[in-house]
Amino acid sequence: MNSTRRNFIKTASVLAAGTLLPADLISGTGKAVPPSDRINIGLIGVRSQGFSDLSSFLKNKEVQCVAMSDIDSNLLESRTADIVKLGYEKPKLYGDYRKMLENKDIDVVIIGTPDHWHCLQFVDSLEAGKHIYVEKPIGNSIAEINIMNNAARKHGKIVQVGQWQRSQPHFVDAINYLKSGKLGRIRTCKAWSYVDWKGAVPKVPDAPVPAGVNYDMWLGPAPKRPFNMNRFHFTWRWYWEYGNGLMTDWGVHLIDYILYGMGKSIPASVMAIGGKYAFPDDDMVTPDTMTAVYDFNDFTMIWEHTIGIGLGNWKRPHGMSYIGENGTLVLDRNGWEVFPEKQKIEAVPVQKNVGNGQDLHARNFLDCLENNTPDKLNAGIEVGRRVALVAQMGNVAYRTGEKVSWDDAKQQFKTETANKLITPVYNNGYKLPGY
Repeated sequence: MNSTRRNFIKTASVLAAGTLLPADLISGTGKAVPPSDRINIGLIGVRSQGFSDLSSFLKNKEVQCVAMSDIDSNLLESRTADIVKLGYEKPKLYGDYRKMLENKDIDVVIIGTPDHWHCLQFVDSLEAGKHIYVEKPIGNSIAEINIMNNAARKHGKIVQVGQWQRSQPHFVDAINYLKSGKLGRIRTCKAWSYVDWKGAVPKVPDAPVPAGVNYDMWLGPAPKRPFNMNRFHFTWRWYWEYGNGLMTDWGVHLIDYILYGMGKSIPASVMAIGGKYAFPDDDMVTPDTMTAVYDFNDFTMIWEHTIGIGLGNWKRPHGMSYIGENGTLVLDRNGWEVFPEKQKIEAVPVQKNVGNGQDLHARNFLDCLENNTPDKLNAGIEVGRRVALVAQMGNVAYRTGEKVSWDDAKQQFKTETANKLITPVYNNGYKLPGY
């Protein structure tokens, strides 16, 4: 067998890590990449974040997009035109991602669909022998999160979760400062998202399915219901059947760094309050205002989100803070800084972001794939599972109105009311994968 990049990638596995590619096959040598050494990508979900992910991958010369799948043929044609305009070859197009997965040329699948589809597409991609870059949150329920983690372990493919802040240099620098101990004992952490760019979702009547859209395929395992534009492109995330609101949309990015920085994964308990306080009569179902308090026994983490207000903590629309006895570190996508507590430590002025985190995250995945070093992934499947679980716990506390506690050994809550929200009901003939 020829020692080509593609032969190597086909057999790359977290179960057989450690083998390195010959140096002349790794990108960055300045040589043209022959077709036999290219990494072929198939994209599922082309409208927004999925295409953004693909764009980051295509900045690497060894990558080519050979296939795209979407339930909206209009989007497929539009994105194909975008790719051709950039000088790339036209990819094969599929209305059903399962047909796309039969394409043996595909090495890597990017999953950029609504959350309620992630689990099925993830498992199907693994069973088709593909490596995966999956958008966050990895699943739309706790059961799906665990199924995806189990499936990834069984199939042994390289999996990166799209929590790209893990690859952003100034986030790494901030955590290094945190771990220096200069802040002293940390008793409270905060994470927040204030989104003034989003307003109400006015109620609109059900309507005919737009031309070119396979609506039944879009619904997938979600409950059958008439087409409504509010529950379609982008705004699907404000309905429990398809997404989990701002808690998982923004929360998994921000809460992730609290867990990472503090070295914790499972809180002792969670309480949450909130509701539709800004737009009580609009069509959105998930809360526009919410506060969740997580008790980790030796510190608390507070999550806040509001829609329609943009001035968040420390005048930052989004961010995280680690509040220590000597000072507070505040961090967001633009930079980080330290505020002293009574001059116990020196202030640190804003350390600005350098580099594109999403591009760096794609490069990290490619490096791990090319070198078969899954241990160097910045956001592997377990990272995605941990934060998705914690975010889901906050939503379960909100939806039940209870203070909830998680039994990690049994992988369930300690109350039956909360346990009823662990496993989704799949509809329309779809079955929850058995992993």
